[in-house]
Amino acid sequence: MSGNWSQARPLNASPFFLWTRYLWSSRRRPGANTVQRSQLKIAIVVLLMAAAPGWASNPAAVTGVVRDAQGVAQMGALVQVLGADSVMVGTALTDLHGRYLIANLLPGKRYEVRASAALFVPATRGNLQLRPGARAVVNLTMNAIFDAASWLPAERRKADEPSDDWKWTLRSSANRPILRVFEDGEMVMVSSSATERKTAPDRARASVNSGDGGFGTGGVHNVFQTDRSLPDGSDMRLRADVGAMTGPYLRAPSMSMSAGYQRRLGFAGAGRTVVSYQSHPEMTSTGGTQGFDVVQFASAQKTSLGDMVDMELGGTVYVVHGPGYAMASRPFLKITAHPKTNWNAGYRMATSRDLQSFEGLDSVELELPTGVLAQGRMQTERGLHQEFSLGRKAGKGLVQASFYKDNIGSAMLAGGGPLAAADLAAAQGQVGVGLIADTTTGTFRMLSEGYKAQGFNILMTEPITPGLWVAVEYSTGAALAADADQPMHVETVAQQLKQRSSQAATIAVKGRVIHSATQVRASYRWQPEALVTPVNPFAAFSDQAYLSFFIRQPIRVGSLLPAGLEATIDVTNLLEQGYRPILSKDGKTLFLAQTPRMVQAGLAFNF
Repeated sequence: MSGNWSQARPLNASPFFLWTRYLWSSRRRPGANTVQRSQLKIAIVVLLMAAAPGWASNPAAVTGVVRDAQGVAQMGALVQVLGADSVMVGTALTDLHGRYLIANLLPGKRYEVRASAALFVPATRGNLQLRPGARAVVNLTMNAIFDAASWLPAERRKADEPSDDWKWTLRSSANRPILRVFEDGEMVMVSSSATERKTAPDRARASVNSGDGGFGTGGVHNVFQTDRSLPDGSDMRLRADVGAMTGPYLRAPSMSMSAGYQRRLGFAGAGRTVVSYQSHPEMTSTGGTQGFDVVQFASAQKTSLGDMVDMELGGTVYVVHGPGYAMASRPFLKITAHPKTNWNAGYRMATSRDLQSFEGLDSVELELPTGVLAQGRMQTERGLHQEFSLGRKAGKGLVQASFYKDNIGSAMLAGGGPLAAADLAAAQGQVGVGLIADTTTGTFRMLSEGYKAQGFNILMTEPITPGLWVAVEYSTGAALAADADQPMHVETVAQQLKQRSSQAATIAVKGRVIHSATQVRASYRWQPEALVTPVNPFAAFSDQAYLSFFIRQPIRVGSLLPAGLEATIDVTNLLEQGYRPILSKDGKTLFLAQTPRMVQAGLAFNF
């Protein structure tokens, strides 16, 4: 017989009618009181089922796939469904293909789905509301736990760090970021679901800036960069910088072209590669040679051995062309162990101040390596830094103590003032002396003799707001100093500088003002003004001499200006401290400084 069962049967044959008649008749039988209560409970359950058939016959379920940051399905991950007050209402383990299914969930309530596994940060999806009989699809992406720790500060980051529009991020198989590390150290993890976007948007940025700039960065510069996320989850950035032709020595504008690429390596590793070409026709070198070109290839890799040891290694290889050719390789190695919770111990070896860690390649704008003609051949700055450190995470901050040893083979001095042709000719005949001058900014670089030093470094960091960090650093060691009692001359200054034991202290603020979206990095690094090289030159803030700051401010004026417009200002050594006078060949006053003053400002448009 077809049709509805309750309609085809007579009323006196329904289960409810039979149970009622049975209970009534059982009250008249002897011994019926012993089973009356249990039978009554069963009858109540039947009545509830008859009153709410949708609740009993249409439970909901949650299913999906759990993957890692590379998109690899994770077998054996624990998936939990939590109800109100984090009460667990269902669990499951993923199968060989990362799939899970949790059924028999009450509809009409709000749930949270959480996936967890060893060595992974749990991934969650909250505010999930289920309908009767529905099967919700919730895919989750977990991030390796040792990739989610970032302690301030990153070492020797440039002032023009990239904004959060583009970062070296972990991405899901859907090619979207699942972990973002902001410049203030805040981390945000995003889980993926079936309703999210399948591709990350490409971005571009155009900017123009002008000012006296630093060595090789003066004048007007037009910069264009584009960021692209590839289908395999890797990232690529292209950057082009074209300067304006200013000054009598320029045959063509200065130019810089860079390309950066990041890819995931294995279970917990990543690799970055940056290739750069720079052309500076505004440079003039010892002997009157004009023009300076640099080709660089920088790469870095990081990996983790379980959750106990993190390792970073890489370096840069560059070729410089001026009066001659020079090629140099500058590797680095960094090992950090985590013997106990909140403790870390590390060893670091670096041969270049510009690239010392994996994070040093966050920007594709590489520093300009300098080479000069000395003793008949092209020479570059060289040195070896070795450091042992012990740190402890205190709350959200960090306290770290380090002991280091430096062996500087040759140091590159920074100076300013108009060099005459006689100075360049005189330097060519001196032993161990070489000069290269930037005619746009009126600054120059000079090769000096090396020195050896050792000392201690103490670093403390602490958040002062949800978006801003403050850091205090103190260093002991040695640097090259000028003797104030004796006048120095360009052709003999390299031999007149002497090593002197000294100290340096820095206070810095870095991060983002949340309400105004202002990005700021400000610091004051003090050391005796007689020093012309930094104490502990491989320290985090050693390239930010005296009062320096960088500000990036989004400009929003309703609908009058397009979205994505930003203003930037970059200032180094604003008060012009630490200048030591020297005399040129024709008697003019020049100066040496740890970092000459530099002021640049500009506008950028993100689209």
